[in-house]
Amino acid sequence: MRVVITGATGLIGTALGAALERDGTEVTRLVRRAPASVTEVRWDPRARAGGLDPAVLSGADGVVHLSGAPIAGGRWSESRKQELLDSRVASTTALVQAITAAPSPPPVLLAGSAIGWYGDTGEREVDEAAPAGSGFLPTLVRAWEAAAAPASAAGVRVVNLRTGIVLSGQGGMLGPLLPLFKLGLGARLGGGGQYLSWIAAADWVRAARFLLDDGEIAGPVNLTAPAPVTNAEFTAALARAVSRPALLRVPAVLLRTALGEVSGELLGGARVRPARLEQAGFTFSYPAIGPALDAAVR
Repeated sequence: MRVVITGATGLIGTALGAALERDGTEVTRLVRRAPASVTEVRWDPRARAGGLDPAVLSGADGVVHLSGAPIAGGRWSESRKQELLDSRVASTTALVQAITAAPSPPPVLLAGSAIGWYGDTGEREVDEAAPAGSGFLPTLVRAWEAAAAPASAAGVRVVNLRTGIVLSGQGGMLGPLLPLFKLGLGARLGGGGQYLSWIAAADWVRAARFLLDDGEIAGPVNLTAPAPVTNAEFTAALARAVSRPALLRVPAVLLRTALGEVSGELLGGARVRPARLEQAGFTFSYPAIGPALDAAVR
């Protein structure tokens, strides 16, 4: 097999590429800098068709598109929100143009997406059948998924990877949290009742490979574990994993003052169920938060 990955140097792109190569899959990594090895090809996500020769994609068994500026990057100024939108929509549009122009287009595109689609669901559980919520992130995710739609119209199986919080000891959300928790400075945010829908990095990789191989699943798929937890439950579980107390609380008013609009993502939450993965028979190695965090901090 040969799989092409964008965002291949990020947290989950790196893990996915390494897992595929261990099983003998040839991986082509699209990067924005000068290639550092024969497995890398330079592209410009903001250029028409990515500044990419469609022949690079021709004959590939699948494409996994993970490009996009990180959501967690300080306040959401208008320019920052535009960057978050453009980095996703422009890169997806360019990649789809290259895919559809390839002499032998890949049969499947796993297109990056997020559970931000659902907005703040409170205590209400949602699955892939739920409509989009309201606010900046749902608007962004709708545009992101729409940008991948022309590939589906061209006969490519498109799977929208609605990813939750990925838990990895290598970075992501746990990167800035672990040092604080190890010092006993872990804290719940606001009231702590907001839901966090998460997935262990190892299960994200396994789910992506499952979806590459499935051949039938298309459309939105929630990449989240089957047991979302509240912020208070997550805080307690991470404290147990590092054997330290977590007695502090960051007041909601302080978060709003410091972070502005982005604080809504920390004080709100989405209680998301991976219905389509479960219906397809996928099994999670880490369905519960305790073992997932234990594995991440080892």
